[in-house]
Amino acid sequence: MPKATNADDSDAPDGVQIDLISGERMDGMATMEKIRMILDGVHDGNIVILEEGLTPDEESRLIEVTMAEISPDEFNGIEIETYPKSETRDSSLLGRIMGGDETEAKLTVIGPANQIETLHKDETLISALVSRN
Repeated sequence: MPKATNADDSDAPDGVQIDLISGERMDGMATMEKIRMILDGVHDGNIVILEEGLTPDEESRLIEVTMAEISPDEFNGIEIETYPKSETRDSSLLGRIMGGDETEAKLTVIGPANQIETLHKDETLISALVSRN
């Protein structure tokens, strides 16, 4: 992920970097490329916002890879929220097999678990508190 760099870290701005990633950028990437890009950003302390979200399989894989990388002293994991969560989709086994679970997730927010706390989430709003560690 491109990142602004300063010659002297003491000049670094006091804030949280937010990476807004377009669906177009994600379209040509394999699942592991997406996951690596997301986790590299989060490891750097950034909040990653995906315009079009991940598929359920990609999100599951992201969680698996994250769990393998958790380290008490270095990486606490991720916080992930996605909307809208369609209440009308078919979540039955047959519905998932037939592709009913492949909804168009819009806007996924991913960040370091120790820096982002979800305050409220519904079909139209994700409200989060972001701190700088």
